[in-house]
Amino acid sequence: MTDSPVAITMPVEDGLSIGWLTDLVVHAEQSGIDTALVGEVAGPEVFATLGAMAARTERIRLGSGIVAAYTRSPALTAMGFATLASLAPGRVIAGIGASSPIVVGRWHGGDFEQPLATVREFIGLLRAALAGEKLNHDGPRFRSKGFHLDLPGVEVPIWLGAINPRMLAVAGEIADAVFMTWCPPSEVAPKQEIVNAAATEVGRNPSDVATVLSFWAYAGPDPEQALERMRRQVLAYSMVPTHQPAFVGTFNNLPEVAEAWQKGDRAKALSLVPDEAVMAQCALGPDMLAERIAAYRDAGVDLPIVLLTGAHIGDDIGPQATVDALSAIVAP
Repeated sequence: MTDSPVAITMPVEDGLSIGWLTDLVVHAEQSGIDTALVGEVAGPEVFATLGAMAARTERIRLGSGIVAAYTRSPALTAMGFATLASLAPGRVIAGIGASSPIVVGRWHGGDFEQPLATVREFIGLLRAALAGEKLNHDGPRFRSKGFHLDLPGVEVPIWLGAINPRMLAVAGEIADAVFMTWCPPSEVAPKQEIVNAAATEVGRNPSDVATVLSFWAYAGPDPEQALERMRRQVLAYSMVPTHQPAFVGTFNNLPEVAEAWQKGDRAKALSLVPDEAVMAQCALGPDMLAERIAAYRDAGVDLPIVLLTGAHIGDDIGPQATVDALSAIVAP
C-alpha cells in the first residue's frame, strides 16, 4: 500500500445491490485502497452494509460516511459500531454528522434543532458507550439510564462531518478527524485554520485532528453523461440550506439558480448550473482525478476520499472504472 492513502465512498444513491457494492469493496481492497465508506441516504442501511463488507474483507478500513446524530440513539449507534469492530477489529471508523433538515425532518420525522449541541452531546455519549462506560445521562437532546454495552470496549475513531465554520470548530474540539465535503482545494486551508484554532482553544494539539475530504468523481467510459449527473448532484446539494454556504465561492450565479429552484422551475435551475461550478467540486476522467487528489494532498488533506458515482442510476461500470483508475494512483 502506498504511503499516500486514498479512500472511496460507495455510490449508495445509484440503485446498486448490496452484493455488488460488497464485491466492489473487495476489489478496492485488492487494488490498494485504504478505506471504504458507506453513506446513508434513502438506500442501503449503513450498518448492515458495512457488516457484509467486513465479512468479505481483511485489511481495508470501513466506516460510515455519515451516520446522522438524530436518527439513532447514541446507545444504538454504539451497539452498531461495536458489532462491526468485533467483526473487523481495528478497521472501523465512525463518521458522524448532523445530516440535513430534509433527511432528519421530512424523512424521519425528527426535529432538526440545535445541530451543534446535538452533535456534541451525541458524540460524548457515543465515546463513553464505546469505552465500556455505563450511561446515566439526562440531557437536552438525549436520555439514557443504565445502558452498558455488552461487548468489549473498543476505540473507534470518530470523524465529524463539517461544512460550516461552527461545525468545523466542533470538529477541532472533539473529533479525531474533520470530515470535509463540497470543498475545493483552495478552501481547505481556511477551514483547517478554524479547526486548528478550536483545537488549540480547548488544549488539544491540532495535529491530533486529521483532515479527510470527500469529492465526487467519475473515470468511466461515459464522461458526458456523468457530467450531467454531477450537475444534478451539485444543484441538489447546493439547494440544501445547511450545505448552500459551501458553494458560494465556486458557484458565481448561485442566487439566480436558487431563485429558479425556489419558484419550482427545476429545469431552469439545472440549465443555469455552469460547468465551472461542477468541476470546482467534482473530478471527471482519470487525469483530472489524479490531479485533484494531488491538489488535495498539497492543500493539507490527509486522506482524499473519492465519492464514486455512476453516469446514471444503475451504472455498475463507471464506479468500477474509477476504482481501477485509483489503483494506478495508489500503486507503489
